[in-house]
Amino acid sequence: MSLAFLVTSLAIVATPGTGVVLTVAAGLRSGRRVAVVTALGCTLGIVPHLAAAVTGTAALLRAGGLAFEGLKIAGVCYLLYMAWSTWRDQGILAVDESGPPVSTARTIGNAVLANLLNPKLTLFFFAFLPQFVNQGGAGATTRMVALGGMFMAMTLVVFIGYGLFASYLRRHLIDRPNAVRRLQRFFSLSYLGLGAKLATTHR
Repeated sequence: MSLAFLVTSLAIVATPGTGVVLTVAAGLRSGRRVAVVTALGCTLGIVPHLAAAVTGTAALLRAGGLAFEGLKIAGVCYLLYMAWSTWRDQGILAVDESGPPVSTARTIGNAVLANLLNPKLTLFFFAFLPQFVNQGGAGATTRMVALGGMFMAMTLVVFIGYGLFASYLRRHLIDRPNAVRRLQRFFSLSYLGLGAKLATTHR
């Protein structure tokens, strides 16, 4: 496993995107447990993209303009929904800790969906991973799975770090409603910006 792959993958993972915003928002809203669960869900959302790359489906999706555009539109719609729901939320940190915990299944489902509807991940596995695999050599599939597994492990660790830091900040923000509202608007605009950026992504 080359240093170039590790450094480039780390840079890609650490760069704020949909998964990072979702994990940080979860940490601020509900604390450490939900942040870690969200990070796990975002990581699991990478699996279909890796599977598509390994089986060659990614190449077909890349070549099929209609399929790619459909996935991109779904991703944009999801991000616009996240922007709208975050903006109108009246209590991003107002969680009743005495009440029932946030559903783990729902948290994971939302996180998986966020990355599942991210065609940029498909492009990453189609365009980036094969550069480190000898397609004509033996064990190419095994190597691609290993590289994808390392990328997922890095994603999980980095996202958990983001989430735990956000949960730490939560205690310092919960009694400052004006700061919370500004932060809420920031997340809403972040989803909107990510949606706009995805909408302008070309094959």
